[in-house]
Amino acid sequence: MKSSETTILVVAGHMGAGVDHWQTRLISKLSAARLVEQTDWLHGSLPVAIDALVETVAAAEKPVVFVAHSVGASLVAHAIAALRTRGVVEKIKGAYLVVPPSETALRGLHGIDPLFAVVPRDPLPFPSLLVATSNDPHSTMEDSASLALAWGSHLVEAGEAGHIDHTSGHGPWPEGMMRFAGFLSKLTA
Repeated sequence: MKSSETTILVVAGHMGAGVDHWQTRLISKLSAARLVEQTDWLHGSLPVAIDALVETVAAAEKPVVFVAHSVGASLVAHAIAALRTRGVVEKIKGAYLVVPPSETALRGLHGIDPLFAVVPRDPLPFPSLLVATSNDPHSTMEDSASLALAWGSHLVEAGEAGHIDHTSGHGPWPEGMMRFAGFLSKLTA
């Protein structure tokens, strides 16, 4: 698929995607990309976050590809049942999932709804690529590999890149954007 043939839904993590975050830069570079808005990025409830994601997918006029970071990747997994119930899961053609946190890390995030901490481990009903790092403070490679296996995601190790956010020096993330472009090119409508 080409980006112009899809709606790229950017699903940010616990604190949202700040102005220098690679997800925000992706949105500014691709006209097909838009942020899934949440009412409260820090203290929001899981059911409200799922509703926002499902409504955004339902409103999309083209096939959907998720670009999710951290807790946003977990949100994608949590939303599958609601997407099925709403009858829109078939609109989703793929998910690029970057550094989802472990359940232990989710339980330790200040202010997050505790419901986030039990991450569904059912296979995702669309192709997915999970990017993990060898020194992510929120997940081990073992945890990431286990999650990728459960979700049926292709696992890619991005080396020592931390949590791939501003704290690890990733405003621009050209390697990740090239990998996303390769992933997108292999998807079919």
